[in-house]
Amino acid sequence: MGKLHLVVIVMCLLTIGVYGQSVNLKQPLPLVNYPENVDLPLNSKELLQLKEVYGDELQSFVLNRPNFLKAIKDILRNRVEIIEYTNPRDQKDCMLLSEVPVLNAFVPELKRDQFFDKSNFNPLKYNFRFFSRGASIYHVDNTNYYIKIKAQHRR
Repeated sequence: MGKLHLVVIVMCLLTIGVYGQSVNLKQPLPLVNYPENVDLPLNSKELLQLKEVYGDELQSFVLNRPNFLKAIKDILRNRVEIIEYTNPRDQKDCMLLSEVPVLNAFVPELKRDQFFDKSNFNPLKYNFRFFSRGASIYHVDNTNYYIKIKAQHRR
C-alpha cells in the first residue's frame, strides 16, 4: 500500500511539473527576415560609426562575422528611428538617453555625446536593447527627440 501511494504521488508531481513547464514556455522567436538593403556594402558613414565603437577589434568582431555584420546593418539602416514630438501631450515617459550606458568595451575612452545631433547620432555607441523581443524608446535629455529601437523580430 505504501509503494502505491508513493507511485501515485510521484506521478502527480511529474504531471504537475510537465504541465507547469509547458505553460511557461514563451513563443519561439521567428527567424529574422532582413530587408534587401542589408546586402549592400557599408557606406562611409556606417564604417566610421563602426570604427568609433569597435576600434581595433572592428575586423575580427564585426567584419569577419557576416551574420553579426548583417544585424548591425539592419540596426543602422532600418531599426533606429529618431522622432521629434513638439506637442508635450505626445511626449512619452521613458528612459533618458543619459541613463543608457556607453558601449566602451572595445574603445575604453569612448564617451557619450555632449550634444545631440540627429544627423550624426551613432546608435551603436550606446548599449541599447537592440536584441530584445520588443521595441524600445528613449528620450534624449532636454529635447523633444526620442530614439525608437524597432524590434529585430518584426512581422
